[in-house]
Amino acid sequence: MEKIILYVDDAAYAREFLAKAPAPAATAQRHWVLVACAPRMTARISKWVSHSARVNWRAKWFSKAQEQMLPLLQREGDAVTPVLAEGPLLAMTQRLRTEHGASTRVVDARRPKIGVDMEPVAPDQKPAGQSGWALPGAVASMGALLVLANELAD
Repeated sequence: MEKIILYVDDAAYAREFLAKAPAPAATAQRHWVLVACAPRMTARISKWVSHSARVNWRAKWFSKAQEQMLPLLQREGDAVTPVLAEGPLLAMTQRLRTEHGASTRVVDARRPKIGVDMEPVAPDQKPAGQSGWALPGAVASMGALLVLANELAD
């Protein structure tokens, strides 16, 4: 049985990502370890929300992610073990590989974000969709301002 650790932070993006991925052998059964990475709360929000409310929000987000991903992953008798990500993802990958075998494949299906360096999930793996450079918002807005000033000057 092939074991795959799948990192997801947006179920809709992960479904598209898996649809574009090459199809594995039809006869091979898989055991998916679905690692759901809940979005981080900003510092402003966390000031006003209690710890128990944050835990409840993460639990609700996790159940919604499972509802969207489990029908896709449970095809033809494949097994799925859902896990909510806690702590650094590299450490989590190492822990999951010791539990499920060192030959377990890791798939990063997290949505890439512009201007954000995503945490790698494995030492030898670059996050999916990351181009290696990011355009900060201040630089982009300064460029737009210069183009606007040039248009108004003409």
